[in-house]
Amino acid sequence: MTPADPQAAVERIVQFFETLTPHAVEQLDHHYTADATFKDPFNEVRGVDAIQHIFRHMYAALAQPHFVVTGRVVDGAQCFLTWEFRFRFKRFDTHTLQTVRGGSHLLMAEDGRIRMHRDYWDAAEELYEKLPLVGGLMRWLKKRANT
Repeated sequence: MTPADPQAAVERIVQFFETLTPHAVEQLDHHYTADATFKDPFNEVRGVDAIQHIFRHMYAALAQPHFVVTGRVVDGAQCFLTWEFRFRFKRFDTHTLQTVRGGSHLLMAEDGRIRMHRDYWDAAEELYEKLPLVGGLMRWLKKRANT
């Protein structure tokens, strides 16, 4: 089930994520199969509607979210992307740009759409430590664990 041109499929996927907008979320079925799965530290869902819900929530909860793909490895029907997710918190200090670094393992269908999307990133380091109040506690716990 390898796409005819895996490199071209990955390039199209990268372009999609780097230019993602709230409007583009409504066209996720162009990039994900109907029964695609998505998993990250907070979610595990199946189906385009459920994946759209996650991305809609991202735009509702965060200001100016966008992805920058920093690397890729393509092997047949699968690829691994490294990325930076940049955003500002809406509820907290909206002037400070935040960056979460992570990676995505993608499995592609024959038509080049994503059939499995698994994100890997450290929620404690990349997100919780940046939150007011919770961040101080997370940094203290990390320091205690390292001593």
